[in-house]
Amino acid sequence: MLQTLSTASLSWNPSQRSAYLDIMELQASQLSSRNRCPFHLKFESKWVQKGLALVSETSPYACQRSRDSRENPVGKKPSVYPQNVDLPPVLPTKKKKPYPIPFKEIQRAARKDKKLAERGIEKLLEPPENGLLVPELIPVAHEVLDAWKVLIKGLAQLLHVIPVYGCSECSEVHVAYSGHKIQDCKGPTSSKRHGLHAWVKGSVNDILIPIESYHLYDPFGRRIKHETRFDYDRIPAVVELCIQAGVNIPEYPSRRRTNPIRMMGKKVIDRGGYIEEPKPWRSVDPSSSSIVDLDTCGAYGRFPPPRPEDVPVIAQETMNAHEVVRSGVTKLMKKYTVKACGYCSEVHVGPWGHNAKLCGEFKHQWRDGKHGWQDATVGEVFPPNYVWHVQAPKGPPLRGALKRYYGKAPAVVEVCMQAGAQVPNRYKPMMRLDIIVPESEEASLVA
Repeated sequence: MLQTLSTASLSWNPSQRSAYLDIMELQASQLSSRNRCPFHLKFESKWVQKGLALVSETSPYACQRSRDSRENPVGKKPSVYPQNVDLPPVLPTKKKKPYPIPFKEIQRAARKDKKLAERGIEKLLEPPENGLLVPELIPVAHEVLDAWKVLIKGLAQLLHVIPVYGCSECSEVHVAYSGHKIQDCKGPTSSKRHGLHAWVKGSVNDILIPIESYHLYDPFGRRIKHETRFDYDRIPAVVELCIQAGVNIPEYPSRRRTNPIRMMGKKVIDRGGYIEEPKPWRSVDPSSSSIVDLDTCGAYGRFPPPRPEDVPVIAQETMNAHEVVRSGVTKLMKKYTVKACGYCSEVHVGPWGHNAKLCGEFKHQWRDGKHGWQDATVGEVFPPNYVWHVQAPKGPPLRGALKRYYGKAPAVVEVCMQAGAQVPNRYKPMMRLDIIVPESEEASLVA
């Protein structure tokens, strides 16, 4: 409820049969543009609730009841996407990432577990927190893994047709026939080039950022130590998430429990004993195994260039596979725990993070190189990797003076769109498709 509200004067004009409200001021932090205003004005046989119309400091419009409010009930979000949205923010590197879950909720859950442990009561665990699989998510994991293979294959084929450039000094990627001229390079020698990028030919790893994780035979078993980190395989985090969700890959076995684990507080009191982890990857030839299709490394050379008439079909299949992977990873991460470092890009699929001292980001000396584990987000496991949207790939390169007129899109979406695929509606607001980019001499005349 609002605590401070300025006085308003209401003047009545019978000829116009309307009300004019004069609002003095209102704290913008106490308002929400999504909530319906509880103060309504009606006359004659209708009630006038003692209120005043509400406006924020930046909006000149007053809240009033209309047909639209009755057609759109409270609690239902409109299905229409906004016209334009802001570009994704760049998180500072000299600061820890924000917590996906509010820190107060984390503390509240920890205090609750501590009280139960002090009273000798075991923690109530549901799958997959107790080590068992979630049956309804097993088909989702298989679907994500199949779409992951299609995504890698499709991108490898499209890169024979669609040119992609990557900066050799930073992580910038550009999808067009020539690199852009925006001076935003942060590489070590960027000052010599006045911020311009040093473009080289890109690969699949420039489009799909390789986020890898340690493969664990038993996620609830022994933690990975810094001295034993080389005894474990590094595979894509999406693949490891699918394996722990129920996908069986002979090269990467996983322990399937039939009895749940038991925990009291933070301590595991019954995990079914330790089992020696098999290591079949040492006896398997990676080049002749099916696990090659799961890795983006060398994918460009494994698939030949497609025929020109097949390019739009491959682009649409790749776009659909990208959406399946994104939505499937979102569903799996709602149940299965994935940890991410709050300082670097390290990801670990499992209930606890590993103890390898490999973090070299902000204040790593204070942590002795250990990672600052926290709950991961979908963007950390399957990064969108935003790039500039190019309306004319064969036209002149993008310039920094007109940067505010350009939009962005995930690299996979931009590649597939230039190859002839239909863009999903959820990406169109950020791509700014309805904005006409002016000429360089016209940009100074735009308000």
